Amino acid sequence: MATIVFDTYLYIKKLRAVGFTEEQAAVQAETIAGLINEELTTKRDLSEMEQRLDSRLKELEYKLTIKLGAMMAASIAIIAASVKLF
Repeated sequence: MATIVFDTYLYIKKLRAVGFTEEQAAVQAETIAGLINEELTTKRDLSEMEQRLDSRLKELEYKLTIKLGAMMAASIAIIAASVKLF
């Protein structure tokens, strides 16, 4: 997963300017930095996911084509057998 740059020093500095204590600002900055690094989805993540989905869809499309072909062959065989009986 790609890393997003989050300037914790600048964030702490801004929080201190509006009245947060050093400890409060540091805890909040650390928490937000952790969320960004662990939970944020990047364009690269989405691109990789898209590639995996495309691959899976192609595989499913192939399987469906095979199944449809088998069903058509079975249908033709049934119709041919029915024609011979009548």
